[in-house]
Amino acid sequence: MDIYVTDTILKACDINTTGITTLINTCLLNIGWDNELTMHQLLRELGRDLVREESPNMPWKRSRVWHHKESFELLKDNKGKGYTIGLSLDTRMLDKTNLPGSFELETNSFSNMNSLMLLQLNYVQLQGHYENFPKRLRWLCMHGFSLKSIPLDIPMENLVSLDMSYSNIESFDMSYSDPQPRAKRKKQSVEPRIKQNRLLGSLKILDLSFCEQLHSVGGFFKLPVLERLVARNCISLIGVRESVEQCVKLVHIDLRYCYKLKKIPISIGNLKKVETLLLDGCNLGGSDMDSSDIATISQTSSSSSCCLNFLPNSLIILSLTTNNLSNKSFPVDLSCLSMLENLYLDNNPIDSMPRCVRTLPRLKLLSMDECDKISSIEYPPRTLRELSVSALPTFVDEIRPLLKTIKFCADMSPIRLSDWVLSLDPEIEVDGIVKIQALADVEKKLLRILGWANLKCIKKRSLRTRISLWQREGILEESPIQLYYEFGIFSTVYEGEEMPNWISCRSKGLSSSFTIPSSPNNLRGLNFCYCVETAPHDEFRMPVITITNSTKKQTWIYNHYIEKVQADGKCICLLSHWMFGPNEMKDSDGITIDIAQLHDDDEENHTLKVIECGCSFVYDVERNEEEEDVLRYYRSWNHIIGGDLSPFQLKSGKYILDYFSFGRLIPEVYDEYHHFIGNDVYKEARMMFKAFSQKKKPNQPMKSMNALIKDHNQSVSLELPTRPKNKYFISMIKGLQSCPLSYAFSASPIIYEDWIKEFWATAVQGFNGNVPYVAATIQGQAILVDEDIIRKTLHINDHKVAFKGKLKKEDAYHS
Repeated sequence: MDIYVTDTILKACDINTTGITTLINTCLLNIGWDNELTMHQLLRELGRDLVREESPNMPWKRSRVWHHKESFELLKDNKGKGYTIGLSLDTRMLDKTNLPGSFELETNSFSNMNSLMLLQLNYVQLQGHYENFPKRLRWLCMHGFSLKSIPLDIPMENLVSLDMSYSNIESFDMSYSDPQPRAKRKKQSVEPRIKQNRLLGSLKILDLSFCEQLHSVGGFFKLPVLERLVARNCISLIGVRESVEQCVKLVHIDLRYCYKLKKIPISIGNLKKVETLLLDGCNLGGSDMDSSDIATISQTSSSSSCCLNFLPNSLIILSLTTNNLSNKSFPVDLSCLSMLENLYLDNNPIDSMPRCVRTLPRLKLLSMDECDKISSIEYPPRTLRELSVSALPTFVDEIRPLLKTIKFCADMSPIRLSDWVLSLDPEIEVDGIVKIQALADVEKKLLRILGWANLKCIKKRSLRTRISLWQREGILEESPIQLYYEFGIFSTVYEGEEMPNWISCRSKGLSSSFTIPSSPNNLRGLNFCYCVETAPHDEFRMPVITITNSTKKQTWIYNHYIEKVQADGKCICLLSHWMFGPNEMKDSDGITIDIAQLHDDDEENHTLKVIECGCSFVYDVERNEEEEDVLRYYRSWNHIIGGDLSPFQLKSGKYILDYFSFGRLIPEVYDEYHHFIGNDVYKEARMMFKAFSQKKKPNQPMKSMNALIKDHNQSVSLELPTRPKNKYFISMIKGLQSCPLSYAFSASPIIYEDWIKEFWATAVQGFNGNVPYVAATIQGQAILVDEDIIRKTLHINDHKVAFKGKLKKEDAYHS
């Protein structure tokens, strides 16, 4: 049972619940999955023994009866007395072969149980009226209730929790469930009607889960203090009535997997205390809204997003899993959900992170698991603490991972990552983790900085590679020779028998040791290359490279992003550039480089035939600002050599540079590394990821603005946006060009090029009433631009010149 439900019921029984925390701290109670409170078996048996001692041979004199056979016999023989506070009976647990007679019970069996407050009657067949039911009930659980509606004569004035899961009720509406004919109801006295108005007046928790015949839920004005509404897996439910807004204390709504639920009541947006709304599997993306409903909703970008425009602004948790929601289903702006912390969009056909997610100012958890069409995630909110984008449970040819781009804000908070599966596309870029691009498309400046020359013949080749897919077998894909970047290491893999001729320090075998020679220049990095033989018709597993600086007692164990290659007996070469700095390597340091395979033992080690390996050093001969710009993005990453590798450090001080470590949740290292590290574990219990280092400042003023900053009053031409059909922006620029801009040209602003790019990459259009605006995100901060803001910022209003570029509302939808 949910810990909140337990606490609410016990408090209603005047039982002090402060001891629950103590029992949890001593591990006698445990909060498990889905907030379920469980008890240690020894504690449960101890409590039951204490209750048995109250009356060893007469269960009806005990305060609690939980044994199903004892409960059944007590009720069957009408022995219930005022001693009992709680009783549990589930007829499915009875051995019916040893119990003679009928299994039906009379409601009169409860007439003398005046103290009963906790009653569980699961799959019990009851006969008779319910007037004599205990009046002090606080918790009533009747799974498998056989009637089609709840009798009104059940005394429920003091009930705080009602659980009717798995029952046959067809409609829940206490104002219409009176079993008496309408003629008799009209003749009722005033006093019974007043009593009806108090029916369920204390109810805080209502659970109707798995009621397969239930088609509607209403009568909420009878539930003034309701806090939790649960109707999970009600597969026939088609509507929740608008009177739900009467439940002003409602905190939790669970309507998961109500497949036929056509719409959510609009009035739900009027609730001020709802913190959790679970709508998994409700097919909201495929539902049709009535035209009358749409007319009442303002600021809606399309009819398919209507259901998301009237959510309670008090929400903290929102789950929209498996709702057939595409990117068009989401509104432009969700900033009204200013309290939202957890958002679940799993298993929806979205192709990218919806832009409205960026407008959530307090979002901490974003889950998009099993969204098999998602290809990009750009600039999630900087407040995010956890990002989950794991792949589908099974990986087949028909369902291929498409995720290839993840962009983060520079000032993002450290987050926990899930075990996502990236696309097999040759172009992949995940800020701070891995960047892959075709070697032929790499800037010559970058290759020159790395000290890589004469690679033209390599660029034209291709190679079949396999990427490990988180404990699943990957797919061999043929692609052009690629450049990989991760952990501050550039690398490329290709077929060939010879290393580049500029690799100087060469040796045979699996290990190479040397001393860094002295140089008047600063060491920029180390190029390392190996060439190995492969077996015919077998996939070759990429070896692990271990570099040890014995002088500084530092060790880096690098497992390449590529798991295997198909070489068909040909030789494979790996060329890598390690961006070591003076803190990692300098003159006279002793260096050892080893090559080995995972799951390695002495016998297998001999099967790795290294033809040759070697290295060369790259120095800063002349510092060039243009070259620094080329490396600025790569050096701005946080988890690289020379940056923050603490999440990858073992207690022994060694570093394991493995792509899969970004998703780890435990300190234990994968078993396949046992040969390298023994029983060593990570220094930090779990991985917390941060894409960019705060020490690096990637933003630089636009070079094209230099002339403007020096001489403000010269004429300026405002550039049009690159996107087509941006009528609003074009209209805005034409209007600005028609106005005097003397203030703007004399203010001498500093403009950052990447900020402008980020603005246009995240820009969306919307309306505040009839006023158009542009919403975007820069460095994780929400930016809102409209005509009034532009006028005030540029001081256009002081000239009182009419703004000629007006936008028609319908034009904004074309962008």
